Amino acid sequence: MASSGFSLAPLHVFNGEGFNIWAVKTRTYLQAFDLREVVNSDAEPAPLRANPTVAQIRHHTDERTKRHKAMSCIQNCVTDVIFMRIMACETPKEAWDKLKEEFQGTERTRQQQLLNLRRDFENLKMKEKEIVKQYSDRIMAVVNSLRLIGEQFSEARIVEKVMFTLPKRYEAKISSLEDSRDLTTISLTE
Repeated sequence: MASSGFSLAPLHVFNGEGFNIWAVKTRTYLQAFDLREVVNSDAEPAPLRANPTVAQIRHHTDERTKRHKAMSCIQNCVTDVIFMRIMACETPKEAWDKLKEEFQGTERTRQQQLLNLRRDFENLKMKEKEIVKQYSDRIMAVVNSLRLIGEQFSEARIVEKVMFTLPKRYEAKISSLEDSRDLTTISLTE
């Protein structure tokens, strides 16, 4: 990793708030070190065969130590208060699942959050004194919250929402866009 000139920023420390954002950052961090799969599964590496080569021994050792590295990453990116909740966990998957259950909530809770955010998205309308940038920022805040929970949102759906909820004073611009562009391929920034 050092030879590529790429260095990772320090991990964001989770203090009990903003679990979804912390989880995305931590997953990416673990992926950068090829440790994400270790957190997804509790599987032990297969035992060495008889008369293994040096390369096979090295590979097996690397695979075994990945669990400890992943656990270290998880433990070191939480506050001491949160650490106390996961310190008895034996595997990185167990620690991750415990954090997820406690701070992301049950499936029912997540479904309720999704319903509320979808309703918020559908009810968004541009205010008369608001500029398009402010309105699109409000829309993206809701969309990003939905995405953090796992909802898929296409750019076309977001653009459609903006186009249909702009005030009448933008009708000429909307008509011009509809005539000159394919609205299914236009981005929100455009």
